[in-house]
Amino acid sequence: MITLVLGGARSGKSGIAERLASEAAGHVTYVATGRADDADMAARIDAHRRRRPSRWTTVEAGLDLPEVLRGTGGTVVVDTLGTWVAGAPALAVPVAELCRALQERTGDTIVVSDEVGLGVHPATEVGRRFRDALGELNQAVADVSDEVLLVVAGRALPLERR
Repeated sequence: MITLVLGGARSGKSGIAERLASEAAGHVTYVATGRADDADMAARIDAHRRRRPSRWTTVEAGLDLPEVLRGTGGTVVVDTLGTWVAGAPALAVPVAELCRALQERTGDTIVVSDEVGLGVHPATEVGRRFRDALGELNQAVADVSDEVLLVVAGRALPLERR
């Protein structure tokens, strides 16, 4: 089963994803796509790490995210697609390859991503390119997902298929 968990900044989307994963039987792997490039990001990563059960395995992934998913069994939490896109050269990620890897997995996969369509119109060209790239990626992942949740103020709302 593939579940996409969308939400804005500080909406509680990672917490919801972690709760869903903790309800799964068996081993859980947390796939982190962000890196501690500055003190703020390091603090965020540390807070997420402290919140997760110690028995979970953490794996870092960059552009190799599809390969990491193919090589990881059990339940997987991918957190987040936004940092994956932001870390890619020219904001270009292999969308189709990621969707194939998600569909080929035998274990449950919970994918966390930022919902960029509800925010302020980006003032910069790179901001607009990021919004467009992540928005298109979110739609592609939603198309292959069994369930899509929108998280607002720590509450999850299921979204219907189109």
